[in-house]
Amino acid sequence: MVAAARSNAQIANTLFLSQKTVRNNVSNIFAKLHVADRAEAIVRARDAGLGRT
Repeated sequence: MVAAARSNAQIANTLFLSQKTVRNNVSNIFAKLHVADRAEAIVRARDAGLGRT
């Protein structure tokens, strides 16, 4: 959903989670990927073949 440019609020609503939970999980993903923001994470995901239809 991050690769689809959805906001934390949109992700939280879709998955029935709190925005804080989504924020924490997105931060953990950034840390594991060694990226600073959503744009870098999206590039990494697309390079790995994710987020494409």
